[in-house]
Amino acid sequence: MISTRFGRGRGLTRRLRSPRRPSLLVDAVGRAETAHPEQPARDTTLRGEHDLAGRLARELRPYWLRMLGLLLLSMLATPLALLTPVPLKIVVDSVLGSQPPPRVLEGIMPAGSDTALLISASLLVVTVALFTHLQDLATTVSRTFTGERLLLDLRTRLFRHVQRLSVSYHDLRGTTDSTYRIQYDAMAMQQIAVDMIPSFVTAVFTFVSMVYVTAMIDWELAVVALGISPVLLVVSWHYRRRLRSQSRQVKELESGAMSVVQEALAATRVVQAFGREAHEEKRFVRHFHAGMRARIGYIVASGGYAFVVGLTTAVGAAAALYIGARHVQASVITLGELLLVMTYLLQLYAPLKTMSKKAGSLQGCLSSVERAFALLDEEPDVKECPQAVPLRRARGEVVFEGVSFAYDGERPVLQDVSIHVRAGTRVGVAGATGAGKTTLVSLLNRFYDPTAGCIRLDGVDLRAYRVADLRAQFAMVLQEPLLFSTSIGENIAYARPGASFEEIMAAAATAGAHDFIAALPDGYDTLVGERGVRLSGGERQRVSLARAFLRDAPVLILDEPTSSVDVHTERAIMEAMSRLMEGRTTFMIAHRLTTLEECDERIEVTAGRIAQMTKGLR
Repeated sequence: MISTRFGRGRGLTRRLRSPRRPSLLVDAVGRAETAHPEQPARDTTLRGEHDLAGRLARELRPYWLRMLGLLLLSMLATPLALLTPVPLKIVVDSVLGSQPPPRVLEGIMPAGSDTALLISASLLVVTVALFTHLQDLATTVSRTFTGERLLLDLRTRLFRHVQRLSVSYHDLRGTTDSTYRIQYDAMAMQQIAVDMIPSFVTAVFTFVSMVYVTAMIDWELAVVALGISPVLLVVSWHYRRRLRSQSRQVKELESGAMSVVQEALAATRVVQAFGREAHEEKRFVRHFHAGMRARIGYIVASGGYAFVVGLTTAVGAAAALYIGARHVQASVITLGELLLVMTYLLQLYAPLKTMSKKAGSLQGCLSSVERAFALLDEEPDVKECPQAVPLRRARGEVVFEGVSFAYDGERPVLQDVSIHVRAGTRVGVAGATGAGKTTLVSLLNRFYDPTAGCIRLDGVDLRAYRVADLRAQFAMVLQEPLLFSTSIGENIAYARPGASFEEIMAAAATAGAHDFIAALPDGYDTLVGERGVRLSGGERQRVSLARAFLRDAPVLILDEPTSSVDVHTERAIMEAMSRLMEGRTTFMIAHRLTTLEECDERIEVTAGRIAQMTKGLR
């Protein structure tokens, strides 16, 4: 039994405001800016940077032991770098010249014989190279293991979170932007954790060590080396925000361009049927051209930054060479010590360049990390009540009480809908396209929540139930059967993963699908292809029906399940659906009234309102 009442509500003559057309940039980036208009302002504040640094620290905390091990391995490069030019100094000063070997090596280097000293210096070269390569190998393995583990964990969290976001989020943003953040933006966390942080800390350690050693040899050269540091800091500060902003724009444009590719490939049949390949190619070029310009701008900016850093260090090296040569002429230091110092200076400027360049690259990574964190911080519109009520199996009584709904808060789709559906009633839902039929049933399993009023299942507001328990009470058969790129058996078992093969076959037989499945060469192991393209429309729909049979839920939603099949197939599917509807509360949406003949009651939805109710159809 179904009853309905007409609410007053606002008149239908009210002109609904159409959504504003997004800007070209917003359109190009897949409406990324629309969803988070506050981000640019937040990113330019120092507080926002501190918040981001704190968030990074919290996210990386579970990996601190692995990162510490990687850091210690990376820092072993410093003493090896300090030893690298020592054999050259020994050869120049003690083999070719008359200076004694360094006092620190007197205990291990032979005295008196130039040949023995030369051999020892040569062996030292090989030894340092051996340990350098071993250190590099160990560091690479540790970096790869730690980075891949961190990346997998973050991608898993992002994927898990995206799946739990409300349908409205995916309606607004599409899937491409989320895919880009999971696949590409997440990699920035890996780069920061296993590349930038160890490189920066090692560079600082190397810089301090080499300045100390250089100062022990000639303090004036150490002062020259330190003299360029303030210049590099100023340059780094100047380029920091520019690189950050440009990198963010590149990410957004690339994400939007990917959506063009995904749309065109998903609609290949439509594109080819209408001969629009050239149009799609132009659209592809236009979107990717915008991304190309943005990336070129970023490369020019980062290249200019690298140019300034390289020129500054070159000036520092030239000044050190001039002063060092003068000191050799004045016998302040030996030629070997000058070679040693110049080698150290070149290695000293390497970590300075590393710190400066990493600071530039860091801005690009931070923009990606922000996007990944923004996705993790998205709150689902449909939230579970803290004191949610468990639900085993519902009877199936459904009540709409003054329900209204608008997708964006401005365009009402449903207005003041009130209906009462008793358990086990078959309800046909009719109405013109866009009247609100699909929205009406989408509210039942909380794909969305009403903006006004409430929906009750067995007398309890849907929002009071656990979301997982609530959705377990529904089985759905949609107009376009959604199959996964796996076997037929796995597609049927998707409704109940623990089902036995006998139960899967029984569900297929009840849905009228067993005969055609058994006739396939691989039977239930037949792969259906992407979105089930290897099966006909009727076969896909029967597999979808079998999945609903296996679900064995008390409430059934049939959203125009026969609209895309021929009359003969429709008759067979309707027979299967008639068996499926027995004893279940059913909402069947259809355009053709003949499809609703199996229903007990029928409601007609017009412009978001219940316009007509018909009882006793059978």
